Amino acid sequence: MKKPFTFFLPVLSAFIILASCKGKVEDSGEEIALNDEIAVEMAQPTLPKKPLSQEFKKYWYAGNAEITSYELEQARYGELRKGTSVLIYVTEPFLPEKQVKADQNNSSNVPVLKLNATKKYLTGIYPYSVMSSTFYPVYDNQHAIKTSLSMQEWCGHVYSQINNRDEFEFMSHSYFESEADQNFSLGKEILENEIWNKVRINPSDLPIGDFKMIPSLEYIRLRHVEIKAYDVSASLSEENGISTYSINYPELERTLRITFNSAFPYTIESWSEEFQSGFGPNAKLMTTTAKKMQSLRTAYWGQNGNDDEVLRDSLGL
Repeated sequence: MKKPFTFFLPVLSAFIILASCKGKVEDSGEEIALNDEIAVEMAQPTLPKKPLSQEFKKYWYAGNAEITSYELEQARYGELRKGTSVLIYVTEPFLPEKQVKADQNNSSNVPVLKLNATKKYLTGIYPYSVMSSTFYPVYDNQHAIKTSLSMQEWCGHVYSQINNRDEFEFMSHSYFESEADQNFSLGKEILENEIWNKVRINPSDLPIGDFKMIPSLEYIRLRHVEIKAYDVSASLSEENGISTYSINYPELERTLRITFNSAFPYTIESWSEEFQSGFGPNAKLMTTTAKKMQSLRTAYWGQNGNDDEVLRDSLGL
């Protein structure tokens, strides 16, 4: 059984020649050079950095993001809603103290694999728009440095965020009276949000067995459940070159399954989420599903002209 990881955030000396969603950092095809020294002594040691393979560097530091579209059936208010989801993976240099993307190279940058995950679907007359962002160190030796969620629909919008410092620092703003403005600390446990990044870096290191996990910020908001670590049971299986990672939350009556290619770059082919949809006597067990449509590797941040809209057609959007 693999043990869940609990770490304090290290400040890593790093020099990254390549960055995405470009600010002041310039593109380069050169290989990243990374220093193994820890710049600041922390309260507890972290696990050693896991080495990056040449295929990882070649794929993720080639100056492109990976954009994949999915056909979505989202369970909401006791019915299935058709929509689309897009997963955008890209590497970035990240500032460990400010916990934002670095505008320029400096010795304290931490290289992360960022996932921006979006969903769009309709509930009757009004639309839902959901986006989560997770910044996970490519060395796979600590928790995500930050994960955040924004959700908009015609009733209002919410925003929540977890920062990884001495503890997890949770903050949230919501239009619901019972949730309103929140700001408190959480003990460090595995984040469901960071699992999607771990799959793409090293799926053989996914935690399996019985342990505690903090559900995704999206699920917390959709179901209005308490944000805390819940008992889970997780497993990893493989058949015909396709792997499935399953997470079951008994208390929440919820199971998440992520299906991905067993070979690098471990592309996510589909996922399903079984949970109680609706509220009160109308609640029933339903399953959200997402199936891969198309994928592109491209520097999308520079493709913002009207002529570039044709690229959406190639994603089926």
